[in-house]
Amino acid sequence: MPVKAKRWVLASRPTGKPKPENFRLEDVTLADPGENEILIRTEFHSVDPGMRGRLSGDSYTAALPIGDTVDSAMVGIVEASHNDKFKVGDRVTGGFGWVSHALSNGRGVQILDPKIYHGKLHPTAAIGVLGIPGLTSYFGLLDLGKPKEGDTVLVSSAAGPVGATAGQIAKMKGCKVVGIAGSGEKCNYIEELGFDGAINYRQAKDMRAAIADACPGGVDIYFDNVGGAMLDAAILNMKDHGRIVVSGQVSEYNRGPEELVGIRNVTRFITHKLRMEGLVVFDYFKEFRAAQAEMAGWIHEGKLVYTEDISEGIEGSAEAFIGLFEGENHGRRLVKVS
Repeated sequence: MPVKAKRWVLASRPTGKPKPENFRLEDVTLADPGENEILIRTEFHSVDPGMRGRLSGDSYTAALPIGDTVDSAMVGIVEASHNDKFKVGDRVTGGFGWVSHALSNGRGVQILDPKIYHGKLHPTAAIGVLGIPGLTSYFGLLDLGKPKEGDTVLVSSAAGPVGATAGQIAKMKGCKVVGIAGSGEKCNYIEELGFDGAINYRQAKDMRAAIADACPGGVDIYFDNVGGAMLDAAILNMKDHGRIVVSGQVSEYNRGPEELVGIRNVTRFITHKLRMEGLVVFDYFKEFRAAQAEMAGWIHEGKLVYTEDISEGIEGSAEAFIGLFEGENHGRRLVKVS
């Protein structure tokens, strides 16, 4: 029988912070699965701050067309299958966006192994700590940051899924880790994760001085999720041959071209021989499985902890996304669809 489904589409391009009217929830009817197709019922989908750039124009990939389903990762259950690779009841993950159901030929769909996803590792981890956020932390820190024992690592947006994971991996590598977050609760959280210090940027009158107080010997690696003035303050605290990993720029996503803060302290790159490099995690696609296996082992051993911020109901997907830019989330923000 055809399935009544829901999906969120981009209704208009946002200017500044996204608003509810930039999105539209639609009712759609999905046909029965055809040859080699499967029907997936979404249990959870993600909302991702990095998606913001594609809503306004070209970003790391092409702009999302008006009227198209908003992209995201999802975890769901196969409800019908005409594909020999999948059986009814399989729990899977794929990139179908903010939808209640999806039809697929199976391309890009991964079956979640229950031998891995159990105990401390909930299936939602596949689109969080073992998905794009966690993999960004893993490759950004280890490949670009190249941490060495005794290094001082500074992480912005440290209570978020990327920052919290990067900080914990740095601790495993024997580094001193200081995190920057936006509330006392979030600062307490990252200290509970094992961070050596925390800076509440909302209370800091001078970020350059606050970083200097927390990292008196200077910073070897700055894992940047924020950009803007916070990045400039970190640059002024970098040691010689310091490495800056550009993971995200959440403070800049809602600004127009004429409002961007940019980098002011460029001379520091010469005087302190700094290196700054960004990453698109999909460039590491061939290494995903090995990284996920290592991280899953850390989670089961209790060395890596993750937090999820789950809202109820697909009707609230747009508000859950908008809330990311208000700092509402504590951990990986997901929507429980069903």
